[in-house]
This record gives sequence, structure tokens and C-alpha cells, in this order.
Amino acid sequence: MANIWIKKPMEAYEADIKKSQLKRVLGKWSLTAIGIGAIIGGGIFVLTGTGAYYNAGPALALSFVIAGIACVFAALCYAEFASILPVEGSAYAYAYGTVGEIFAWIIGWGLILEYAMGSMTVAVSWSGYFGKLLKMFGLHLPAWLTTDPQTYIAAGNSGFSMNLPAFLIVWVVIGILLRGTKGAAKANNFIVIMKVSAIIFVIVAGVFFINPENWTPFIPAATTITENGVSHPAYGYAGVVAGASAIFFAYVGFDAVSTQAGEAINPKKDVPFAIIASLVICTVLYILVSLILTGMMHYTDFNPLGKYPDAIKAPVAYAFDIAGQAWAGYIITIAATVGLISVLMVMIMGQSRIFLGMSKDGLIPKTFAKVNPLTGVPSKNLIILGGVISVIASFTPINDLAHMTSFGTLFAFTMVCVAVWVLRVKEPGLQRNFKVPALPLIAVLGIAINIYLIINLSKEAQMYSLGWLVIGFFIYFLYSKKNSKLQNGGFGETFKAEQEPLQDVDIDIDNKQ
Repeated sequence: MANIWIKKPMEAYEADIKKSQLKRVLGKWSLTAIGIGAIIGGGIFVLTGTGAYYNAGPALALSFVIAGIACVFAALCYAEFASILPVEGSAYAYAYGTVGEIFAWIIGWGLILEYAMGSMTVAVSWSGYFGKLLKMFGLHLPAWLTTDPQTYIAAGNSGFSMNLPAFLIVWVVIGILLRGTKGAAKANNFIVIMKVSAIIFVIVAGVFFINPENWTPFIPAATTITENGVSHPAYGYAGVVAGASAIFFAYVGFDAVSTQAGEAINPKKDVPFAIIASLVICTVLYILVSLILTGMMHYTDFNPLGKYPDAIKAPVAYAFDIAGQAWAGYIITIAATVGLISVLMVMIMGQSRIFLGMSKDGLIPKTFAKVNPLTGVPSKNLIILGGVISVIASFTPINDLAHMTSFGTLFAFTMVCVAVWVLRVKEPGLQRNFKVPALPLIAVLGIAINIYLIINLSKEAQMYSLGWLVIGFFIYFLYSKKNSKLQNGGFGETFKAEQEPLQDVDIDIDNKQ
């Protein structure tokens, strides 16, 4: 059993970088835009409604503060790792070189949950905004074509139902990604500008329609919400913490930056910058928008079985509708409908790069490591992901998806805080373009807060996620351990790579800019 702790040597990572078929086309601001593209959308356009109704009420802003603080610790650790190992794979790759293969596999398996469920959550929310956009032009899709079966039946209906828009948008995004990373990055940059402009509009315009009574009480008394036969506690101080756990996946954007390190022009410098910059910018926007939203619309109005059943899917636009400002709803709905496409794009792109890294190491089938030489993207990988994500998104309630995503995110962040500390102790001489200040304190705080938030996830999310990890262990021992390139004494193509210092490669890259 000792060899399950085998570590991937730093030389193997250096060889990976030099032999990569991915195209290095992403600069500092493109990487930052990828982070913002993923962060702005999942939190503001999706989870403000679910977090306010199911967990924290008006105190959702405090939930974002708690989640943001937890993210700062993890983001600093991510930044140090990215300055050492600028490869695709994110936390999975970092753990493989520090704490060993079994930990790397567990993290990679958790990241699969994080990104897949995150993609599905955003696809469902996009469907909500798309439906609202169509209604603005007098078009109405039937409920059985826009609702998952569980929610459809809970609303008193019978017969077949699926969320067709959620299914279709996944394939639109897959089509964009198959054309290449450079084109996808340009599309993302344009969408990010549109989204940030829309968010600033929401903050400025929303101030004039706040009803202070909606903030009273700011932290509602603890109670129990029963829905679809399932009861869970809500509100109170525990609800604020639970809200932080539930919305945590909204910050996954800075993690997505690290998955693109294999396509960054100068990854050791630009990836750490983009991770921290995107997190700081978006945390401020999250807090402001959550205050505006809960001031404009009472948190109980986000009930999916209440007076405004679609408000939980498109909370920001509905808040302006309820305030009698339909014109603003048009602007927000269009921006959100287009903006959520970039979130989905970054999520799926990040997921495919994690699969790519794991496949190159032999832990999952090699078909996921095949890169199209013309486009520089893992085409088969993307198509398989599209099939799985589109089907599950069209048949699953949004709240279940969001909670499972949060577990995967929190778990990965915890492991990164552990791994960067281990590497600092065991490999103090490694070149680090970015170093976490007061690392022991930062790592301990990151580990403690993330574990605490995991404990405060819903019991259903914990149970489903634990089941996911158990399945992961079975797959590792039945398949991954037997097919691991490290376990079999080599690194495939990377073992044959030239052994010139990696620093020389960085200098060449800098000279080309």
C-alpha cells in the first residue's frame, strides 16, 4: 500500500510543460478575465436567490464575506503553487507533486464533482434567464420543457419533463470551445466587459429602489424549510454560515484560472496575479449586489413554489420587475443570459483541462489526453463532458447541484492549503515567484474555515458527496492505480523530454512577448 503515496517528481512537471500540445495564448488580463468570467455569474446571477431563501435571508452579504475570507487563504496558496507548477490540472497537479498519488486522485475526483456540478448549475440558471428573455418578447416555453422532473411534479404536474434550454446551451458552449482556446478567450473577454457593466448598473440603479424594511430583521430567526418532502434548518447565525457553504462554488473562478496554466504565456507570473485580482474584484461586487438585491426584494419571495416561482432562477432581473422597473429587467436579463455563457464556458474548459492532466498521468482513460493538433484543445474530452453535463443538467433541481458543487470546491481548497504547507517544508529551495506570507497561519486558517464550511453543508449534499468519494476510491484501486504511469515506472512522453532547465523555457517565452 506504500506506493499509493508515490509523488510525481518536479522534473516530470518540467517535461510536461515542454512537451505540452496546448497552445500558450493567454496573457495576464485574459487570465484575469477568465477568473472574473467564471466568478461573476454563478454567484450574482444564480445563487443570490437560493442563498437568500434557503439559508441567510438579507444576511446573505455576510455569507459572501465569510466565503470570501475563506477563499483568500486558499487563493494565496493556489497562487504560490501556480508560481511553482504552471501546469494544467490545478489542485490535482499540486497535490501529486507534494503529498502523493492517492491524495492527488482524491482531489482530482473532488474537482470533477466541483466543475461538473458547477457547469450543470449554471446551465439550469441560464435556462431560467433565457425563459425570462423569451417572455419579454411574448414567447412562452411550456413548463414541461423548462423544468426538471422533481420540481415539475412538486408543482402538481404529471408526465414527462426536462430542462431543454439547459441541455442545448451546454452544446452551444462545447461548439465554441472546440474551435480553440484563443477564440474562446476573446469571446470570454467581450462577455466579461458586458457582465461587469451590467453589475455596476445593478448596484447604481438598485440603490434607488431599496426598501429598508426588506432588511428587517437582517438575520431572520432560525426556522425550518420543508420542500419536496425534505426539511432543513434555515436562517439565524447558523443559516449565515450555511449560506457561505452553499454559495462557495461561486468563487470557483480563481480556481479555474489555475486550470489554464498550461495555456498561459508567462504562467509563473501571470497566473498568481490573475488568481488574486479576480477574487478581490468579484468579492467586492458580490457583497454590494447581495445587499442591493435583498433590499429590493424580500428574501421569502424567492420561494420556487411561491408567488414568483422563477425568481430563484433569475433573481436579479425579477428584483427589478417586482420594483416596477421592467426596463431595467430587460438590460439585466440580456446581460445575464449572455454573461452566464462565459461562466459555463470557463467551467467546462477547466473541467476538460483537469481531465487532461489526470489522463496524461494514466489515472483516467487516455482518450481524455488527446489534443487536436489544429485547434490545440482536447476535443474528445470536451464532447464526452458535454454529453454528461447536458443530460444531468436537464433532469436535476438547481439547489441539489449547487450544494454538491460547494463540497467539491471546499474539499479541493482544503487540500491545497495542506499541500502548499507540505511543499514549503519538504522543498524549501524551490523557486517561488510568489510566496504566501505567514504560511503556517494562512494554511491553518484556510484548512479550518473550509472544513467548518463543509460541516455546515446540507446533510443531503454531505451524503451525496461522501458517496461520490467512496466511488472514487473504488475507481482508483480498480483502475487508476493499475494504469498510473508513475506506478509503472515512467511518465510516458514526458519521460523522454529534453532535460534543459525549465528557467530557460521561461526566458524564451518572455523574449517572444
